[in-house]
Amino acid sequence: MNTVTRPRILVVGAGFAGVECVRRLERKLAPTEADVTLVTPYSYQLYLPLLPQVASGVLTPQSIALSLRRSKKYRTRIIPGGAIGVDLKAKVCVVRTITDKIVNEPYDYIVLAPGSVTRTFDIPGLTDHAFGMKTLAEAAYIRDHVISQLDLADASDDPAERAARLQFVVVGGGYAGTETAACLQRLTHAAVQRYPRLDPGLIRWHLIDIAPKLMPELGEKLGRSAQEILGRRGIEVSLGVSIEKAGPEEVTFTDGRVVPTHTLIWTAGVVASPLIATLGAETVRGRLAVTAEMTLPGHDGVFALGDAAAVPDEAKGEPGAVCPPTAQHAMRQGRKVADNVIATLRGGPLTPYVHRDLGLVVDLGGKDAVSKPLGVELRGIPAQAVARGYHWSALRTNVAKARVMTNWLLNAVAGDDFVRTGFQARKPARLKDFEFTDAYLTPEQVRARAEGTGVERP
Repeated sequence: MNTVTRPRILVVGAGFAGVECVRRLERKLAPTEADVTLVTPYSYQLYLPLLPQVASGVLTPQSIALSLRRSKKYRTRIIPGGAIGVDLKAKVCVVRTITDKIVNEPYDYIVLAPGSVTRTFDIPGLTDHAFGMKTLAEAAYIRDHVISQLDLADASDDPAERAARLQFVVVGGGYAGTETAACLQRLTHAAVQRYPRLDPGLIRWHLIDIAPKLMPELGEKLGRSAQEILGRRGIEVSLGVSIEKAGPEEVTFTDGRVVPTHTLIWTAGVVASPLIATLGAETVRGRLAVTAEMTLPGHDGVFALGDAAAVPDEAKGEPGAVCPPTAQHAMRQGRKVADNVIATLRGGPLTPYVHRDLGLVVDLGGKDAVSKPLGVELRGIPAQAVARGYHWSALRTNVAKARVMTNWLLNAVAGDDFVRTGFQARKPARLKDFEFTDAYLTPEQVRARAEGTGVERP
């Protein structure tokens, strides 16, 4: 009996890039043409730009976690785990499942979209005491933590402890940090009215960044407008400043200031997933060097995109320009990579990725926002309408759109609530506990694993 083996397409990562790629492969490929497998720890796509609104309680966690299994036509096999190494020569991806079992997953074509992790530096105490804002669990945990600081401050009779619990530090003046500080400041400003023993003047938010400007991508005027909005709310913005060391009850800035605090939120940029380092391939500032067609030079059937790949920005027409790690590029790259994988399967020509940036939106909560759609600078309510309209339209399912719109309307009418869910109460939950950056193999370990006997299946 002859056994016909279909080509195996392995997609790593269920972010914007990976999910868009899988959805297009499912639509355009007949079931008999190829087997599609997706490696992801969670069977949902996280709409990352709205995480600050989950942290502040405007949105529920479920509303931005878009299930991958909702469609009845979904036929992709999901391996619940994370890729921790890839052997390009053996065409094997090493996966650590959510039960910590390590398995080898062979492939004929691989699409690498593992995304990014929080960028950290060798700062004493940082990973032990800082929170991140990269996962759904982190956002939910931070909300609980911030509200608990108000509860503990209200219950304390020690003025020093009370002051320390009511100071909050956010590091990173990009979109994530600015929106996180803005949204959480609104939460604490509204919540303190329910704590008659607390002096609202004791609540202080610090937003710091080593860069000389806040969100420089917005341009001089809009960046200054955003800083003025934060200043009016009482958020102290310090530029040209970073963290020298972090402790459980205080943070030392590089300008010498020591801030008593129990809350340090670190959002100072991202770097490509550590998976990329296991390939032993050329990188550009940590991102995999690929062609405009998003193929890896010298390796047939290997594609990479999103935050983990330095995709040439053909729309700019500048030598060496690469696409920024944003959602709009990742989504469009996912669709283009799927088309190129299909073209490879069918013996057709590959096409390069070209997309002109649509602009930037920054939601500062309430009626405050700054946006730059197609180069047009907007502030206030018009900017807020554009920001939320863009996010709402970018949500992949009608169910997610309905949930998000309902949450927005309910929050606008009823205001905030200040309930702690007890999420992971009494368990450590800092940067080192959420992103599992120590789980990846070295290239030598990957090779040894790929050359081992047998292939295990989860």
